[in-house]
Amino acid sequence: MKLTDLLSSLLPVRVKGDSNIDITGLTADSRKVKPGDMFICLTGFTVDGHEYAAKALELGAACILAEKDLPLEGNVVVVPDTRRAMAQLANRFYMSPTSELKLIGVTGTNGKTTTTHLIDKILQDQQKKTGLIGTIHMRIGDTYEEIKNTTPDVLDLQRSFRRMRDLDTEYAIIEVSSHALDIGRVRGCDVHTAVFTNLTRDHLDYHETMDNYKHAKSLLFAQLGNGYDTNRVKTAVLNADDPASEMFARVTPARVIRYGIDQEADVRATGIRITAKGTSFMMETFAGNLEFNLKLMGKFNVYNTLAATAVALAEGISLESIKASLEEVAGVDGRFEAVDAGQSFTVVVDYSHTPDSLENALVTIKEFAKGRIFCIVGCGGDRDRTKRPIMAQIATKYADMSVLTSDNPRSEEPEAILADMVAGLADTPNDRYISIADRREAIAHAVSLADGQDVILIAGKGHETYQIIKDQVLSFDDRLVAKEAIEKKLAT
Repeated sequence: MKLTDLLSSLLPVRVKGDSNIDITGLTADSRKVKPGDMFICLTGFTVDGHEYAAKALELGAACILAEKDLPLEGNVVVVPDTRRAMAQLANRFYMSPTSELKLIGVTGTNGKTTTTHLIDKILQDQQKKTGLIGTIHMRIGDTYEEIKNTTPDVLDLQRSFRRMRDLDTEYAIIEVSSHALDIGRVRGCDVHTAVFTNLTRDHLDYHETMDNYKHAKSLLFAQLGNGYDTNRVKTAVLNADDPASEMFARVTPARVIRYGIDQEADVRATGIRITAKGTSFMMETFAGNLEFNLKLMGKFNVYNTLAATAVALAEGISLESIKASLEEVAGVDGRFEAVDAGQSFTVVVDYSHTPDSLENALVTIKEFAKGRIFCIVGCGGDRDRTKRPIMAQIATKYADMSVLTSDNPRSEEPEAILADMVAGLADTPNDRYISIADRREAIAHAVSLADGQDVILIAGKGHETYQIIKDQVLSFDDRLVAKEAIEKKLAT
């Protein structure tokens, strides 16, 4: 694409050099520059991309996009905000892929992964070709790829959407994190449906306050746009039981569908019954009522099911078809996933790494547990320290025995993280918890104690197959570690 064409949507802009050159790629990583690329200088928390502009030219960059004049012999484009410009350029360079897709974005503290997978299941059962981007993986066509962030950076995101469209994908379903919204990763994306799951305490190390966190989430709904196309009617799907939905409803110009349990809603669950085998309830909607019998367990999964149902109804899918699809779902990778190695007791692995999600998981276990409850829980290093004592308090409130351990300690000392957790347990009897920094030992300890109809919840890492300690990324899968501990116990 000619540089002059690429820049046509940007204002204000100053070009030093030849604006008629060809741009064959976009990158903000100087290590990935190829001849013909535009190198975009981003100012981050620790690195300033402007310092790598000269290196990018040496590697063959055709042009530099910067926020200031640079003393370089080469083509330089200066704009006020390179991060904002990057979103516009990526959309244009990849030929506005989301204008050809029906993009469904799901945001919220908890439930994003399960909700996106439920929506994907419903659409695929309707013979719709879908793509999926989220915490566990990205799927384009039949290809599964690992991704670094829940929501990829704007260049990778637009590139991925173009790949989806080139394969005739109709729907793209993505998890949208608050961090991605705050720094503009989804700017330039034409969102078709925006879904809100819930807003609870998390990421305050980044957002600092809950108001900032809520504002970041609201951006997804505010950017649905004022345009009205009868073939692409925009929809905001909001949790009626979460107070934040009131703000999101005010800021969005789209039509609003509310779902919930406790409050009146357009899509509502009543008569909820939770057992060790699943969850049943009456689904009451503007399109009719039906009894749902899910294999998924827990009230939190009822909310995820309601959100997915609201999206599907907005797409004109019948309630009967939605029911048939969702009742087939046995679970989502690392989300309340059972580990069965032939033991009598129950072991569940869950990605519950926030106070709300941990409480939801333990409350669900309380609904069906007939024996003791063990909870293995840790907190990530280099993340919000304020939630550490809260996580410990929740674990000891609902579990008969809590094993406090490491999650991904990163650069922090595991013992320091555990000390922060224990600080919240001044009024808790010492026999209700134990601290074991080594996560493998912590899991083995809980397994050694469990018997009969006991239930063990291994919380925090879910689908993750690694543990980050200092600068090392070590192989670690809660499910495999638990299975090994169970098999060792059964063999003795």
